[in-house]
Amino acid sequence: MPHRQILLVTLLTVIAVGIATLLLIMPEALHLWWWLFLVLLPLGLASAIMMNWGWAAVACVAYGTIGLAIDLATVVSILGGREGSGLTLALSVVSGSANFALIVFGGRAFWMILQGPGPQESRPPNPPSPSPSSPS
Repeated sequence: MPHRQILLVTLLTVIAVGIATLLLIMPEALHLWWWLFLVLLPLGLASAIMMNWGWAAVACVAYGTIGLAIDLATVVSILGGREGSGLTLALSVVSGSANFALIVFGGRAFWMILQGPGPQESRPPNPPSPSPSSPS
């Protein structure tokens, strides 16, 4: 799969930021849906990418789009003076950057998969065979 390493590193970044968010910012309650969205879903996508499943690239685009929308809403809310801290802002910026990378490189990978393998390289021409009427 094209861009496999970039997608894996980006998903691992999203997982690390998700765990940090859940443990440092929302530790008071068990947020099962947030654990599912921020940790388990990217872990499943990383597993699918490791297995070279082509649909995982477009799933990364969908996941990154939703994650980027949440991150932008969080940043706007913090900068607008509502609740939030510097740590929340920093985690949202890192997560938003990673989600943007998922959109870009997941889209490129999926597009390359759709186009299929390129044409084979042409072979070099055969050398001309000696002709019987050549002067000696």
